[in-house]
Amino acid sequence: MAEPAAGDPTVHWLAGRTGVAATPPPSQRHSELAVWDESERPTAAEPDASVEFTSDGLAMGRHLLDVHEHYRRELERVRHVLDQVRTGVTEVGAARSTINTMTLRANTWVFGSVCQSYCLAVTGHHGMEDESVLPYLGSRDRDLRPILDRLGEEHLVIHHLLESVDAALVGLAARPDDLDPLQEAVDLLTDALLSHFAYEERELVGPLSRFGFYPGQV
Repeated sequence: MAEPAAGDPTVHWLAGRTGVAATPPPSQRHSELAVWDESERPTAAEPDASVEFTSDGLAMGRHLLDVHEHYRRELERVRHVLDQVRTGVTEVGAARSTINTMTLRANTWVFGSVCQSYCLAVTGHHGMEDESVLPYLGSRDRDLRPILDRLGEEHLVIHHLLESVDAALVGLAARPDDLDPLQEAVDLLTDALLSHFAYEERELVGPLSRFGFYPGQV
């Protein structure tokens, strides 16, 4: 389990009160660009001491971490295969057998489809949050609404980054020897997603542990 980030009171109360620690934000950046100012992110106050977290509720909070960890591993594999092709260790065709073992995959495998299927999966994940989970949490705790609005805004930014990856894949089909645009798009998407996942966990593990993902779950 990840340790709370030093000096971060939100992570501190979360781990101390629930035993569930949010994943720290990434210390390494892949892109020189930034798509948002992380210092402007709102944060929720610690719940009153009377608030209790049940074992069933904490399972809901941990589920968000599990889902994000799955996407982190898949993203690592996207980057690994791209790196292998770039360095000539693996040819595009030879990469297919490795990519085909991934859980997020398309029906017909080419190198680009690993990126495409990943993008579709992340889009679906965020769409589910925007349409049901975030409004539900906002209805249970009005103080969460600035955070939920911010998360929704970040989902839109990530959607545009996913479209940039898709556009780079289209360009790769026309110029198969020029991997730079795709690398740049994947690097920026990596930084944004890992930062977003860490922020979302920091702010939502507590509320999900209290309220669940939908009415009556906890």
